[in-house]
Amino acid sequence: MGFRFRKSIKLLPGVRINLSKSGISTSIGKPGATINLSERGVRGTVGIPGTGLSYSERLNSNAAPHPARPAAGMGFGALLGWSLLGLVVAIFFLGLLGVI
Repeated sequence: MGFRFRKSIKLLPGVRINLSKSGISTSIGKPGATINLSERGVRGTVGIPGTGLSYSERLNSNAAPHPARPAAGMGFGALLGWSLLGLVVAIFFLGLLGVI
């Protein structure tokens, strides 16, 4: 069994940056309904908070299920790009909801 690493950082209400050994992603939403943006694509998840029951589905059909990763992992430019994309999308959705 190998070691795992996962860290989630709250940026704004409903917006998180997720860091793990395999990469970075951004989650937008509340408990019960979230959208996750990563280099693997866009994933939507709905569930019943506190129960451990959820349903998750990839939302972009053109993304490969398991893209090949470069040997050195994700570079700083890609990491920064995904983070900024997630932040822009989060601000857009929070603006639509009237939070900001």
